[in-house]
Formats: sequence, structure tokens, C-alpha cells
Amino acid sequence: MSELIVEVVRSGFVESVHRARVLAVDASGAPVMRHGETATLVSPRSSMKPLQALGMVRSGLPLEHELLALACASHAGEDFHVDGARKILAEAGLDESALGCPEALPQDAEARNRAIQAHVEPARIFMNCSGKHSAMLATCAVNGWPVETYLDPAHPLQRAIRATVEELTGERVAATGVDGCGAPLFFVSMAGVVRAFRSFTLADEGTPERRIADAMRAHPEWTSGTARAEAALMRALPGLMVKAGAEAFDAFAFTDGRAAAVKIEDGGDRARVPVTVAALRALGLDAPELDELATPPLLGGGGRVGEIRVRRP
Repeated sequence: MSELIVEVVRSGFVESVHRARVLAVDASGAPVMRHGETATLVSPRSSMKPLQALGMVRSGLPLEHELLALACASHAGEDFHVDGARKILAEAGLDESALGCPEALPQDAEARNRAIQAHVEPARIFMNCSGKHSAMLATCAVNGWPVETYLDPAHPLQRAIRATVEELTGERVAATGVDGCGAPLFFVSMAGVVRAFRSFTLADEGTPERRIADAMRAHPEWTSGTARAEAALMRALPGLMVKAGAEAFDAFAFTDGRAAAVKIEDGGDRARVPVTVAALRALGLDAPELDELATPPLLGGGGRVGEIRVRRP
């Protein structure tokens, strides 16, 4: 299988390279772009959050609009993210002490600096997965399930989520691990991830799948952050649903079923967005706003001295 190479170019010289796995399909589901060993199992990390949220919605999670988008988020810890997670918990009769994710400071630079200047200690509510964890706890509250053990793979919540993952990917989960936030992590194929994402954007209006896709697309800053590339992509391409995951994973689907999964082999996140843009363009999806995302700048002395780019054939 041909490789897709991302070059890190400084002052005209290729300083480093990243290798990428890509599987992109057209509206009919037929592959139009394939690079690397796409049949190898992957851990999509936070790209699985829409699937986890679907398991929760099917189990009675009563969220809509921006709070439903937050349940799918790897958020930046901006004030509205934190307030939203607290609102989810409060409406379930809980507070942030119930969260099982690790303590952190906000990832957003301004929010982090404010927290440091105010001598605010790291807290679970600031962690980028606190929206998902708050939604998990709210789902437990709706069903009368125990909240203390909600991250246990044998918990009714996690069993429901696993069943949803297997249904949407069309395959059995090959292995289960632990994500960075402490939640169960499922290993599947890239083809399974693509199938799952297509099911969201192709779903009928009003279904749980479509409600999640619509929430993410209507409130892209809630699924990531106001300055994140995922939000920029969804704003530039109305109808696009995209979710990033740790270790440089990306998955997206468009309203007509065009979809892709991207994995940077070495986990180098700087290569992720240029490859995602290349997959979008291979599927005929483009906008002027994608030009800078396709070739993010490499800085030297505070100025642009190079770029990160997908190697031209």
C-alpha cells in the first residue's frame, strides 16, 4: 500500500517527515483514497466520542444542542466549556466531585493563564474530557445506575456504549484498553470508524445519530474550542462533522456520506490536519479557509521560515 508522507520543511530543507494512514470513501462508500496499512487495528481515542454519546442518548441522556455537542468534545477548557459541564452535572443532581477524569488546567492558553494568575488549582472540570464524563454521569442518574463505578467496563453504561460501537462500526471490538481520561477505549479498524461516521451524517432527521451530528455541526466550538482546527473545518465546510483524537487521529463525514479516517503513524499531531485537508480535497470538499490548515507555518525567530505539508506525488 502506498505511503502518504508529511514533510516538515524549514528554510527550504525537509527537516522531518511523518507517515500517515488514510482511508477516504465517496458518497457511495467506495474507497477513493487509501494509504498505509488501513486494515491494522487502531485506537481512535477521542474520535470515538460521538459513538459514546450515541450510546448515552440511546440510554436516555436528555441533552440537546450545545450541551450535546459538549458531550462529544475534547474541549479547550474555555469558560463556556466549563460552565456547560457544570450545568450538565447540576441538572443531574451531581457536582464535579463525581467526575472520574484526571485533574488538569485548561488547555486554552488564555483560560490557562487566567487560572494560573488566580492561583486556581488543576481540577477535573477543566480536563478536556469533562463534558463527556459529565454526560456519562448524567446518563447514570437518568437510569438509576451507580455513579461511583461508571468507568468500569462492566458497568451498564459502558456495556451500552460498547454495543453501540460494535453496531455502528459493523465489527466486534477487538480489544479494550483505558483512554487518557480513564474511560474504556475500544480498538477497531479504520474502515469501521468510517462506517460509523457515515451513519451519523446519513441518518434521518430527528434520530439520535442525526441529533448528534447536527449538534456538532451547529456548535463546532463546543466540540473542540474557538481556535481549534476542527471548529475551523466545520465552519468552512457546512455539513461536515469532524472529531479529532489523541495520538493524531481524525475522523470526518459529510452530509452526503463522504467520509474518512486519518492516523499519523508516530502520533505527531502537527501532521494530522494537513492530512485531513488532503483527504477532504481528495473527496472534492474544499474552501479557501483550508489553505492555511493544509500548510501550517513553521516558525523561526518569530517569523515563518517553512511549513508542514503533504508531500506532492
